[in-house]
Amino acid sequence: MHPSLPLLMMFAVAASSPLSPALGEPEGQTSITGRIVVRVESTNAAAMRAPAPIRWIEKNGPKCVTANQLAGAIVNGADSVDLVLKGGSRVRAQLDNDCAALGYYGGFYLKTASDGQVCANRDTIRTRAGDSCSIGKFKKLIAKMEKQRKP
Repeated sequence: MHPSLPLLMMFAVAASSPLSPALGEPEGQTSITGRIVVRVESTNAAAMRAPAPIRWIEKNGPKCVTANQLAGAIVNGADSVDLVLKGGSRVRAQLDNDCAALGYYGGFYLKTASDGQVCANRDTIRTRAGDSCSIGKFKKLIAKMEKQRKP
């Protein structure tokens, strides 16, 4: 039980008791005036720091990615999209040319061929604005944790 709980219960009982008209206080009780300070435990300041930033290193990637393995996508700019696969790995789709409207409407369309694959030098990303952007190649992304600087 928290140490201030009995004191809070006493205040709750005192507030609900009928007031004595002569003294303006609850009958048979004494008025206590004071301040309650509730102490909140905090975690270590080191634990509160933001996690170390991740730098993604590009390695040679596959020619194709299986469409049913796609879990999400992150638009990096006008020239590439990071495809997040089930399991957390990432593949960067580098586009043949800039695709200015890629991130403008918050999404894009990716139509797969009958083989269920998304392949470089074959498939395209369609923006929601109607532009078509060819996928030039895929790069496998490897996470490298950056060293955190001490404050």
